Amino acid sequence: MKDVASFVKGFNEHYSLVNLDTATSIYKPRDPFSNKGNFGHALLLSGSFGKIGAAVLSARACLTSGAGLITAHLPACGYAIMQTALPEAMVTVDRDPNQLTELPKELKPYNVIGAGPGIGTSEATKGMIKKLMKSFSHPLVLDADALNIISRDKKLLSKIPANSIITPHPKEFDRLFGPSAENVQRFALAKTNAVKYKLIIVLKGHYTGIFCPDGSICFNTTGNAGMAKGGTGDVLTGMVTAMLAQSYAPPDAAKLAVFLHGLAGDIAAAESAEESMLASDLIGCIGKAFVRLKKDTEKRLTVAS
Repeated sequence: MKDVASFVKGFNEHYSLVNLDTATSIYKPRDPFSNKGNFGHALLLSGSFGKIGAAVLSARACLTSGAGLITAHLPACGYAIMQTALPEAMVTVDRDPNQLTELPKELKPYNVIGAGPGIGTSEATKGMIKKLMKSFSHPLVLDADALNIISRDKKLLSKIPANSIITPHPKEFDRLFGPSAENVQRFALAKTNAVKYKLIIVLKGHYTGIFCPDGSICFNTTGNAGMAKGGTGDVLTGMVTAMLAQSYAPPDAAKLAVFLHGLAGDIAAAESAEESMLASDLIGCIGKAFVRLKKDTEKRLTVAS
């Protein structure tokens, strides 16, 4: 396995690593007297007919990663599935039975919105994404089909609220910003466009890169090949959304979510095997990743005192 230095060879930019020390410096232990209102209310726009699983995965990951409340906005066909699979989630439904065509009537209750997993790319759904960008001024989390919609109408890139977090895999990235012959070229494009559009770009893959609006760059150190399977990106969307819901600054939200996502994947691989891992197995290990992070944070605080 290549180390990070070998992986980014030829990319002549300063970068840092997201490791356990980084994560413990970001992580905020909970006040014992806190309540669910202290940890935000996230809205997830996800799912379409045949892809409600993406909505369930992102919603479950969001709650498991600490969001106080979530509402999943789904096409009507997903209502019973979500209420059964994740009774902790609240659900609103679109008037269309099979796809998302509209936003919930009121967005004020939500301090963060994540959009994209499994929504498809129809014209009606594109209209919903365009309206979202006009209606919500806080940072968004955009993934999957939300990014594919934007890639077909690149004028929408400039409409994304500042400090939003987008989480493309390499093919989605290339559709958004143009093709790259190699990783180094893609990294350079990621830095340029993060600054240009004032976005946090999470370029997924081994050593996931996080490119910030101030030009800073870091590469994650957790994760494994068992995560190269459908659904793990939906899990990351939910985790990033959860961190923003808990009021982490957007760059920190991206770094902490990506680190914990990979750490949960490493724990899942150790308990099973990379070949047999499912995205839902990864969600099942998020709590164990937090336990490891919390223990190390407590050690850090003890030493500091």
